[in-house]
Amino acid sequence: MGKKRAMLPVEDVDLTVVKYEHEVITAPHLTGFQLKLFVWLAEAPLIGSLIMSSMKKLNGMDEMLRRTVIPEKPMFRPEFPPQEKESGVIIMEEGSSAVDRVELALKCLSPYDPAHHWTGDFPFLYWKIRDYAHAYRFGHVTPSMVAEKIISATEEFNKRNPPMPFLISFNAEDLRTQAAASTQRFEEGKPLSTLDGIFMAIKDDIDCYPYPTKGGTTWFHEVRPVKEDAVSVSRLRSCGVILIGKANMHEFGLGTTGNNPNYGSARNPHALDRYTGGSSSGPAAIVASGLCSAALGTDGGGSVRIPSSLCGVVGLKTTYGRTDMKGSLCNCGTVEIIGPIASTVEDVMLVYAAILGSSTADRISLNPSPPCLPNLTTYESSNALRSIRLGKYTEWFNDVYSTDISDKCEDVLNMILRTHGCEIKEIAIPDLREMRTAHIVSIGSESLCGLNPDCEDGKNAQLTLDTRTNLALFRSFSASDYVASQRLRRRIMHHHMEIFKKVDIIVTPTTGITAPEIPPGSLNQGETNLQVSGYLMRFILAANLLGLPAISVPIGHDKQGLPIGLQLIGRPWAEASILRLASAVEELSADSRKRPSTFYDILKGN
Repeated sequence: MGKKRAMLPVEDVDLTVVKYEHEVITAPHLTGFQLKLFVWLAEAPLIGSLIMSSMKKLNGMDEMLRRTVIPEKPMFRPEFPPQEKESGVIIMEEGSSAVDRVELALKCLSPYDPAHHWTGDFPFLYWKIRDYAHAYRFGHVTPSMVAEKIISATEEFNKRNPPMPFLISFNAEDLRTQAAASTQRFEEGKPLSTLDGIFMAIKDDIDCYPYPTKGGTTWFHEVRPVKEDAVSVSRLRSCGVILIGKANMHEFGLGTTGNNPNYGSARNPHALDRYTGGSSSGPAAIVASGLCSAALGTDGGGSVRIPSSLCGVVGLKTTYGRTDMKGSLCNCGTVEIIGPIASTVEDVMLVYAAILGSSTADRISLNPSPPCLPNLTTYESSNALRSIRLGKYTEWFNDVYSTDISDKCEDVLNMILRTHGCEIKEIAIPDLREMRTAHIVSIGSESLCGLNPDCEDGKNAQLTLDTRTNLALFRSFSASDYVASQRLRRRIMHHHMEIFKKVDIIVTPTTGITAPEIPPGSLNQGETNLQVSGYLMRFILAANLLGLPAISVPIGHDKQGLPIGLQLIGRPWAEASILRLASAVEELSADSRKRPSTFYDILKGN
């Protein structure tokens, strides 16, 4: 008795008196036999429910979901109020072809200067998409020649000690066939688009025919055969993109490190004893290592932005509903999107232009604003940067494992202020702990709903131990927990929409920790470390739970040489604004970025 509490109606919350609460997640860090024993206990009918109940109580979840009166109505998927038109943009037509959108995106970019890369007078980190297009057009190299280098590099990476299993499914002959067709188009002077001949990897939870979609498991392709490309992949293929195969990932995306005992854990190209981050581990590592200019990942809890930050590349999470999810394992979720990972903001923009376009159902229900890209070629673009108001919640911003992260992010913000005159406003964001709980219940319940039929059919035992740990937790959520989480979603959406009346973009570090070490005992049987996950996801979740666009931009390295990312969170449908600022951040941080120690120079050779 007397334990019930009530939240103030969201309209009555005074944002000026909100106090930040540092959060520590209470859960065991387990690998090897200890993890195996824990999973056995967690799945036991009586003991398991007691374990999960205890964990939820220790982390305040039961108090939040079952003992609290939440006055707001549930919001079962993101609902956005009408948004103002962005300035200095070029509008894309959703009904236009992917080829037309890519060509329009080119007009948003500064003129291409081949001297920056081809004369040897300018230092650079990565070959851009336009570098490949230039090389193909002038006969410096052909897609078939590049394909052979990728095949050789892939074989070399797999033979290394330790191996670097970036790809789960790979077919050298299929790659050669695609490359030969692209080479012929260039010989005939008829490339399909600027993306023709550009090599990209597809995360293993996105359909890419004829490859199986395993979701990082050993068996899922047996119960869900692939018959065609996902919509996003089909759009890339129509532009002439060469698809190199299915990239490694954390099993079913239910993890933040990229650990995968089924196929081996992808290694971070900056430090082979470190994780890449997950769950889009393979896509980020492939791009960071130089094998591909870009890749497609999915992001339901930071799964594009976390590995992009840890691997030192760019990752875009679009507004919920901006891309068509048909053909992905997360097609029916309310927190996940398909998004591009690339070495530069420019390349993210080109890939984003190709894949964007809401499904018919989302266009009806979400009423999206027209997709736009920032026009980076005009004087108006500088004015648009000058007028951007940045929101910073300082106590949250500084809540990181190492001050290397917050200091580096602070330095970049100061450079933005000095160079472009942006305004920074102090903000406060209530209910951050509640947001984490609402997110895990939402993504967990949605994941379990999709997996339950196969788990009940005997496939549960074939999952990795950390996946089974997560599913055991998800099974402990009740229907009322899910509804309470959706009430919290509406409440937290209200807070953010109020904040966006005062600022245009919220700035944070992407992650609260740089790339974690890979414990040797985790390689064969996996690992569960929710404290590390908490740091990796600390700044991530608003974009997923609320469907907001966000981007991670590499800005330098910590004292150990590990990459650090800055995250920009925008208003609904405001991809153009965060891309504009991301481009400026990238330019100011260019001298701070370093090439990874494991790198393959595809166009010139190592």
